Amino acid sequence: MAGGKKKKVSAKKYTLDCTHPCEDGIMDLANFEQFLKEHIKVAGKVNNLGNSVAVEGAKNKVLITANIDLSKRYMKYLTKKYLKKNNLRDWLRVVASSKDNYELRYFQINNDEDEEDDEE
Repeated sequence: MAGGKKKKVSAKKYTLDCTHPCEDGIMDLANFEQFLKEHIKVAGKVNNLGNSVAVEGAKNKVLITANIDLSKRYMKYLTKKYLKKNNLRDWLRVVASSKDNYELRYFQINNDEDEEDDEE
């Protein structure tokens, strides 16, 4: 079964939706886009995007197009790394909204207990 056929890797497209934090002004999309360009590894090296990976920002979203094998999980890892670096990890989480989309959402904090304490 050692055939000469190679499986063609189709272009993968991932979208990171940063609408909530960008609208609130706590996150800079251009800074995040630059972070991804500097940290995505291609062939084991950072700053080696070349023609194989494209990172572009478009209205509160970052679009990543890859002609190589780039996992969605790796995008989540880099996003969480960026949030930690900018001390946003305590307020934001990365949630998969569809097959090839991630969305940054705020943690849902129940304020019921806090309100009861204030009344006493």
